[in-house]
Amino acid sequence: MEIHRRLCSLALASLLIALPAIPASASAYDGKPKLVVLVVIDQFREDYLERYRADLKAQHGFRLFLDHGAYFPDCYYDYANTKTAPGHATLGTGAYTDGHGINSNEWWDLSRSTKRPVTSVEDDRYKLVGLLTAGSEAGDSPRNEHASTLGDELRLATVGQSKVFGISLKDRAAILPVGHSANAAYWVDAKSGTFVTSTYYQNALPDWATTFNASPRAQQALDEAHGDSQKNFFEQVDVSPSGNDYELDFARALITGEQLGHHPTTDMLTISLSANDGLGHRVGPDAPEMHNMLEQLDQQLDGFFSWLDQNVDGGLANGWIALSADHGVASTPEQAASLGMDAATWDIPKLIAGLNDAMNGKFSPGEKIDYLLTHQELPYIQLNQPAFERAGINEQEAEDAIVVALPAAIQSLPAQPSVHTPIGTPPPIVLATPPKPEPHTRRSRAVAEQQAKQEAEQPPPAPATPQPLQPPASKLAPHPSVVDVYTRTQLASGALPPDEFGMRIAHSYSPNGGWYVMLIPPAYQMNGNAAGTGTTHFSAWSYDRHVPLGFYGAPFQPGIYYGRAEPVDFAATFAALLGVNQPSASIGHILTQALKPVAATPEAPLTPKTTHRTRRSAPSEKSVAPDAPGTDAPGSITPP
Repeated sequence: MEIHRRLCSLALASLLIALPAIPASASAYDGKPKLVVLVVIDQFREDYLERYRADLKAQHGFRLFLDHGAYFPDCYYDYANTKTAPGHATLGTGAYTDGHGINSNEWWDLSRSTKRPVTSVEDDRYKLVGLLTAGSEAGDSPRNEHASTLGDELRLATVGQSKVFGISLKDRAAILPVGHSANAAYWVDAKSGTFVTSTYYQNALPDWATTFNASPRAQQALDEAHGDSQKNFFEQVDVSPSGNDYELDFARALITGEQLGHHPTTDMLTISLSANDGLGHRVGPDAPEMHNMLEQLDQQLDGFFSWLDQNVDGGLANGWIALSADHGVASTPEQAASLGMDAATWDIPKLIAGLNDAMNGKFSPGEKIDYLLTHQELPYIQLNQPAFERAGINEQEAEDAIVVALPAAIQSLPAQPSVHTPIGTPPPIVLATPPKPEPHTRRSRAVAEQQAKQEAEQPPPAPATPQPLQPPASKLAPHPSVVDVYTRTQLASGALPPDEFGMRIAHSYSPNGGWYVMLIPPAYQMNGNAAGTGTTHFSAWSYDRHVPLGFYGAPFQPGIYYGRAEPVDFAATFAALLGVNQPSASIGHILTQALKPVAATPEAPLTPKTTHRTRRSAPSEKSVAPDAPGTDAPGSITPP
């Protein structure tokens, strides 16, 4: 019996040692950490940090996560509607669209407007606050977000003592990550560039925000972007590194004005940096302009994190930072097609016209009824419900008719040119005719020696970007096509393939948009635009779903963690560490493999990063903690 008890005790002890432990020293209720910061970079594929790793020179920029934090390079969204609003909602709620309800940036809601789609956050029950000139513009709110966020749970757990704020150039990116109970969300007025909010949060801007708006900071951002003050501020700054600087300066003003990180309970701030998205849509992910944006953002984050270290109680030793993105992006169709991919842009107005003709031929011969709504973006084709109902057609019949008509309508779209100059590629290098040698006079030799000395002191020129090979002229031009089509009634019933792709589609479902069908084009096929250039994101393919996920803070064991992770894991992990409820619809996993044991020293110096290979476990499995995790923990950083 005694031997049996000893064996049981040893077995239990071994089990307890094997199980990963969540550090118990942290608690939102006693201000540990003082401040949680979530940095979301709009349209930021994870592979940027792999491709340009050697160019990340700042020690406390991206390397804060890559070298001193817990970093997950294999992080992918597990849904198909990869856009800004759904991505930000997913990060905040730890749920996908079928949990939080946000399926796009905007959609048709004929009960609210018959002339245009409504945005994911617009709410005419409220008004904007902070405009330079008084107006009656409709405000915004998280009314369409049907789940709580990590910030909501933090506020609920501390009975409102914790302060929670969101910042972005875009309203949806400021509002959706922080949710319903945030103290405020701030975004810019597109015309003037001043930061505004909504009467949902506040009836007037606080003094610190009014002071910031009254300063020359907006004009400075415009000047840095080489903009024109007579034109739209957002359109000019949203494609420039100055947009990120502008947001981070507003974040500094907010932290100072609201005294974030100086309260008895944990505070939280979400910063969504928008400018990467604006530039990325114009030039694509492979352009040198995007490389430059990345390098500048590395320095900007370095400056901001170093500033945080000096302005939060206890420095970054008492702060947690998370890094992710709302979605990735495709290479431009021009770039992809030049390398042989079946890339194409869709003429959406022509597609809608073709479908309207087919519906009129079927349901109202000789008439010209608009059976589809005017403004459309893939992956959804939204139907004009009243038009079908007047013809006596119900939803399933209408959506099935669109599915039947789609192949011919897509076939009628124009094929793409087979040869393109890739967007963002430098022009071919033209060698100038060498100058004739000067006479060998003493003066000319002195000039030549001085020129040679100056040239020797100059850094070597950057190597020219190689031109991609063009496909042969005999190769057929890419043509728009479709992989799968799903009706809204099919999505609502869950009649989807029983595989990973089917789950991805199920995670994308929302009733928003009325009657619709969801199209899945092949990879690198997308909406076109008036200029016929640039790129976008919206799809189920990996390049649109791949984003970084990194953590820095005392609970995290520094390392690179290979194995599938998802953005929904952020909210689940931080909720567990803070000791609050997970958001109401959360489906994320706690990333226990990246957490230190309870006995780990919380404020040891930074140590070199190690690499751990893990796999994403199913909900019923146990993740294994890294071998010999040690006691190293992130402490305060020294500003460069």
